[in-house]
Amino acid sequence: METIKLKNIRTFSYHGCLVEEGKIGSDYAVDLEIKADLQQSTQSDNLADTVDYVHLNRIVVQEMAIRSELLEHVAKRINTRVLAEIPMVMKTIVSVSKLNPPIGGDVESVTIVLKESRN
Repeated sequence: METIKLKNIRTFSYHGCLVEEGKIGSDYAVDLEIKADLQQSTQSDNLADTVDYVHLNRIVVQEMAIRSELLEHVAKRINTRVLAEIPMVMKTIVSVSKLNPPIGGDVESVTIVLKESRN
């Protein structure tokens, strides 16, 4: 299995349990890693033989635009869509980080990491 990583996909989204978070929003960063057999694409040099990272980025951006109270929920949606829409992907690892979270301290970010594999 080979790996494709999308690092630091930045979004402005409205996730959180607080009412204010749904109104004012916050900055987020998402990392997505997928595992797939990419050997054919190394020989063919053809986009159809690999996982299109434009498609991966689109999934992340679209799911981050849907409000969730919990980062776990949006991370699960990202993993589920990647596995559902891209049969070549065998494993996903997504990290969703809320930058400067409103938790009453000087905290750079809070991150949830979820992994999922195709059965």
